[in-house]
Amino acid sequence: RTIEFTGALHATVVKQVRLKNPSMKTLAYSATFVGRDAYDFSLPEGNTVIIAPKRQATVSVEFTSHFLHPAEAMLLLISKRVGGIRGATLTFSLKSQVKHIEPAVSLSVKLLLSQK
Repeated sequence: RTIEFTGALHATVVKQVRLKNPSMKTLAYSATFVGRDAYDFSLPEGNTVIIAPKRQATVSVEFTSHFLHPAEAMLLLISKRVGGIRGATLTFSLKSQVKHIEPAVSLSVKLLLSQK
């Protein structure tokens, strides 16, 4: 599964990932980012995800672009043992693309030419 983040340079883009728990036991995951641009991604609600039995949870993933080149990382959700049950490890590919640059400041410059 690939999650794509598209936005302006230095903008923060948020995507939602929905996780389902079909079992009768609570599932818990520890989330981590790995890869070249892992530090550009974050989980604002924390790195632990708990999903009640027969329920679903939504995880917000944030990306802030710092460079023009496309960013790439992987989101790993590694199951923790809860009540004797473990879920499968989940992986998501994260990719970004800067579509435009918004100026932080605009300046007007007047050029004076001298004649000799």
